[in-house]
Amino acid sequence: MKKLLKLVLVFAIAIAPAVAGEKIKAGPRKGRVLEMEAKNAEFFVEKDRTVSIAFYDAAMKAQAPTTETVAATAEAPSGKAKLEFEKKGNLLVSKTPLPAGEHYTVVVQVKPSADGKSKNFRIPLDLSTCKACGNAEYACICDE
Repeated sequence: MKKLLKLVLVFAIAIAPAVAGEKIKAGPRKGRVLEMEAKNAEFFVEKDRTVSIAFYDAAMKAQAPTTETVAATAEAPSGKAKLEFEKKGNLLVSKTPLPAGEHYTVVVQVKPSADGKSKNFRIPLDLSTCKACGNAEYACICDE
């Protein structure tokens, strides 16, 4: 019985961060902040449904992309669509727009450098505007 209790306790500690979820942070452009070690990135869906990624230092001061690479996969009902990014000014912008519709997941992979370890982010795509904070729902900072 003690072994079972210990096992349950270890399991609960292991999954607690996943269940609790991370608090969503919004960036200066009202997009979703993707927290990384050296720089933070901001995921933002433009009016034409392209995705732009801006980079910031720890103080959220804009930084031009240098060695970072970004790839994304939209897991739309119509099928998975890969998005490739290109540098445009101080942003990385998807070459193609997101597939039609919403309420699907966009998986974003950010790699800080060619030899750096990539980090994946799963973003539930909801483009409606939150009435409380004014951000798109995918970047809503409300506690609800």
